[in-house]
Amino acid sequence: MPAPVLYYIRHGQTDWNAAGRFQGSQDIPLNDLGRSQAVQSGRILGRLLSNDARVAAELPYVASPLGRARQTMELLRGALELPPEPYAIDARLREIAYGRWEGATLPEMQASDPDIFASRQIDKWGVPPPGGESYAAVTERMREWYVSLTADTVVVAHGGTARALMVVLGVETTQSAPEIPIGQGVVYVFADGACTRHG
Repeated sequence: MPAPVLYYIRHGQTDWNAAGRFQGSQDIPLNDLGRSQAVQSGRILGRLLSNDARVAAELPYVASPLGRARQTMELLRGALELPPEPYAIDARLREIAYGRWEGATLPEMQASDPDIFASRQIDKWGVPPPGGESYAAVTERMREWYVSLTADTVVVAHGGTARALMVVLGVETTQSAPEIPIGQGVVYVFADGACTRHG
């Protein structure tokens, strides 16, 4: 079977995103901009599927269990003229856990744990936040999720999981991936060994 095509959407903006606060496993809802970004990504996805001669209702849909991803999925499906549900939930798609840094900004992280912060600046992939999860660990659960796929899929998840997926699929390295900004209100298509951004 050829490798599945993934239509990957990061959740829309939250107030913590806007403030530069790291959310991790915290359940922060979409703000007004985030809700409009979710609808926008659904419209972009609709155009992409039409161009690929795909029928939106025939694809599987899966989201992270976090509320901001589920809200995005339901708004996106509405933009595709599909009912909000059904779609699958997969815990492996949850955002990277930031431990005691959740809710903090980068300057606050540096002030609270300067040694760990400095180590992580050198090796963002391997060094976890205090009490949190490394990108290397996220990559392993994203690899496990990806190999379980049996069809082209629409997925709504997070920036951290997108970076890990890029490494799993060989489109970025463990050095480049942590620095890549993952957009909101856009669609990433993973196909044929490449990742393209549509927005």
